[in-house]
Amino acid sequence: MSHRIERPFTARFLDGGEKVLLELTNTTDEVLTCVEILAVFLKDQGTPGGGPSRSHIKFERIGSVRPKEKAVLSHRTWIDGKPAAAGQDQLERLRVKAGEEKPYVLDISWETDNGKTRYQRIPVGH
Repeated sequence: MSHRIERPFTARFLDGGEKVLLELTNTTDEVLTCVEILAVFLKDQGTPGGGPSRSHIKFERIGSVRPKEKAVLSHRTWIDGKPAAAGQDQLERLRVKAGEEKPYVLDISWETDNGKTRYQRIPVGH
């Protein structure tokens, strides 16, 4: 019995001018469909200890990612239950910084070509 953990996606953050972007790469040899990242709830920076989350980031679902293909995901920051203005985007907080704690994760789900749902976690943030 194999307990191999699947890690078909790699993630990296791109500088998109005024906005940081998230790029996922399918490192497998198969098409992965219904790719989705759960919303990331951010610690409140204005409250000691982090406090309850006032902001979160939602990512757009991707229909499919072909083998060895890269996809840039659209996202939106929400603050206090409302879409944030472009200048309030929080994706930068998910960028990994060397030597810093990674307090967040990208929880990714997808379906394989035989219809099985799979999951992967990628630690991110600072």
